[in-house]
Amino acid sequence: MYPENYRYTKEHEWVHVEGGVATVGITDHAQKELGDIVYVELPKVGASVEQGKSFAVVESVKAASEIFAPIAGEVLEVNEALTGAPETLNADPHGKGWIARIKLSAPAEMAALLSPADYQTFLGAE
Repeated sequence: MYPENYRYTKEHEWVHVEGGVATVGITDHAQKELGDIVYVELPKVGASVEQGKSFAVVESVKAASEIFAPIAGEVLEVNEALTGAPETLNADPHGKGWIARIKLSAPAEMAALLSPADYQTFLGAE
């Protein structure tokens, strides 16, 4: 369920790094907890983000939730498709529902993130 080559946060974001660029989104657990997602406020391309700081907002029929940057860096690209189809976060959270691509500024921060097994253990303890 949780891709092996991704890393996870306790705030329910995921990261997949290729060539110094991290693709970031919310986990399947997060989308289930949120319910039907109706709006996504994407970060601005070129913005600097800090690990653990809010960089996007997802609104569902239940609530608005801040999305926290799992790693620091510069936003290179955002998933504009979510503007017209925010429900993609519910349908494919680990694929087409990515939120942003971030150029890593501190790759060592990845070491603080959870493996898929550790994330699932964390979910079981919640």
